[in-house]
Amino acid sequence: MTTVAASSVVRAPDGRAFHEDQAILGFYRDLVEPFGSTVDEQLLRDGRNVFHKDLVDRLVGSEDIDVAADLVIVTHALPDVHPFTAVASHLNMLLGGGAQSFSISEQGLAAPFTALRIISAYQRGGRSERAVLAVLEQTTLPTPHPLVDSGDLVDSGALLVFEGGQGLQVGGVESFPDAEATSARLRELATDGGADTLLVLGPWVQEQTSEAGAQVHRVSSGSYCTSVWLDLAQHWRTWQSDYRRVVLCDVDPLSGRGQLALFTTAAVATP
Repeated sequence: MTTVAASSVVRAPDGRAFHEDQAILGFYRDLVEPFGSTVDEQLLRDGRNVFHKDLVDRLVGSEDIDVAADLVIVTHALPDVHPFTAVASHLNMLLGGGAQSFSISEQGLAAPFTALRIISAYQRGGRSERAVLAVLEQTTLPTPHPLVDSGDLVDSGALLVFEGGQGLQVGGVESFPDAEATSARLRELATDGGADTLLVLGPWVQEQTSEAGAQVHRVSSGSYCTSVWLDLAQHWRTWQSDYRRVVLCDVDPLSGRGQLALFTTAAVATP
């Protein structure tokens, strides 16, 4: 079974001053101007300019991360402010250089849920013994973005190591077309699991489900793609001892689609 084995978290790391690079600015212009948008250099000057590579370096620098991985997946919803770095390859290098590595993006906050599906499939098929999932979020963009412009998001990252064994095991990943369907599934899981179930609800899940009997952990605001993964990386050791089932759930505020990942301990069978 695919099981959480180690983790690290970074929140609001120190940024850097904006460095005017005409190659990067030209890349941005070529990317957005055909679609009627323009590059706003002031956004770059005012931003924290934390690169995805910076987040990865800090995540691997944690004393809990000392592994040689065979599968590395980097996920993000917002693009990197420095577009010319192969971050998955860089993370692979930091973890020994022997892994199959790639990134998943352009899926909003669904990206890490998709990655978890892939990791589970690889490990069920015997193609991976130790997989690393990195969920990255940086908030400096060359064009306006509704979530960044609100001022609520901070630069953050979570890294999770998955191996076979006992502990908090992946029981399944589910997607839903809208918030209503997501809430219905949450109520079903809460009623079925009762107090032995923990619902970890991202900042974009609006409906309260505590009345159904499960325990609820509400993720604080300030994240988009990293949301529930930050708290999983920080609390999984406690959760695997205190609960028989842990449900991660968030709803993408841009698409309205819901995402859910179910984790169980060895004491409970997956539904």
